[in-house]
Amino acid sequence: MRIVPLGCALLLLASAGAAVGSDVKVDCDVHSDYDFALTSKSVVLTREDGAPRTVLMRQGRLFIDDQWVQVGAADRQRLADYEREARAMMPLAAKIGQDAADIAFTALGEVARGFSLDPDATDAKLAQARAELDRSLARSISATHFNSTDLGKGIGDAVAGVVPRLMGDIVGGALRAALSGDGSRLERMDNLDARIEALVEPRAQALERNAETLCSRMQALDRIDDALDYRHDGKPLDLLRVETGAGATTAD
Repeated sequence: MRIVPLGCALLLLASAGAAVGSDVKVDCDVHSDYDFALTSKSVVLTREDGAPRTVLMRQGRLFIDDQWVQVGAADRQRLADYEREARAMMPLAAKIGQDAADIAFTALGEVARGFSLDPDATDAKLAQARAELDRSLARSISATHFNSTDLGKGIGDAVAGVVPRLMGDIVGGALRAALSGDGSRLERMDNLDARIEALVEPRAQALERNAETLCSRMQALDRIDDALDYRHDGKPLDLLRVETGAGATTAD
């Protein structure tokens, strides 16, 4: 079961909360068996296993696997509504992704600078990793385009790339401070949690509010999906599933 790409922004939010130790709660799990792509003309959902493998929506029409299928007037309206809602939430999803990355990199930067023996070099590594992530986000999500594979790979590559680059700085600085009894550095380390919280908490709260809005919009998509009369081999398409409250993930 995949985290549906429209929910990747919520996943980023959870990761940011974990990174800063902030009380960021994401009580919204969004799942799908499909990968999601948005083009200038269509909403496209694909998967490798199961049937159907391809579901495409375009202006109230429905394409299943290798052909356009007949749907009633009510479903034509639902399909048009689904596409409109999916497109309308893209700017918010993009903002959440950017803001969550900003929070995570702010926290990581404070930790790295607090321990690093060469803060300037550490800043340069962080800036390079953040620029790579920003380029990936820009390629993956816009008002007229979304590609789940690109987004997931971009986030994974950015995180996998920056952490090893900084580990030597962090470990080396911490060991040197401990062995040398560097009082000023040790004092900065003691105040690290408070500095990070002061920097990110207001942004985390704003991000949480945006995430709640995004979750509500995903629930609206789920309701449209559930209401479709169309059946494939006698079964509903079940494109999207949203869980909230106690059944959803919470990042504390």
